[in-house]
Amino acid sequence: MRGVTLPEPAFKIPQSVLVVIHTPALEVLLIRRAVDAPDGQAFWQSVTGSKDSLQESWHETAVREVWEETGIRADAPGCTLRDWGLENVYDIYPQWLHRYAPGVGRNTEHLWGLQVPAALPVVLSPREHQDWAWWPWCEAADRCYSPSNAEAILLLPQFVLP
Repeated sequence: MRGVTLPEPAFKIPQSVLVVIHTPALEVLLIRRAVDAPDGQAFWQSVTGSKDSLQESWHETAVREVWEETGIRADAPGCTLRDWGLENVYDIYPQWLHRYAPGVGRNTEHLWGLQVPAALPVVLSPREHQDWAWWPWCEAADRCYSPSNAEAILLLPQFVLP
């Protein structure tokens, strides 16, 4: 069509957060993606998500993603969101490369912990996730599909608040 300008495709920003949600007793919340991993395994993970804009801070991204994926308010009484000051840089899974601009193949993931007072009920977005569960931290690490997510959970004892 002449004279019609099509919008540029909106690509994901290769900057994301991983938020390990946990209780003081080191129970960890995992959510199961709606689509299983390429090898057919259940894809259990912590809260993850990309920045909506380059201007969005890591903190804003963490708060938004926790709310969108679980319905938990990171700023609710008794909750403490903590920047772990750690980042993972990894290759984006091939099946998701189409979501990023051409030539983008790596993502930087900033790690956070969200301590909640107790294991809370969760409200999932069914198009993204199909199940959730609270597990002891070592068991949660074993259930994670992503090795970097499992490693983050194994770091949890050094970041838990007294």
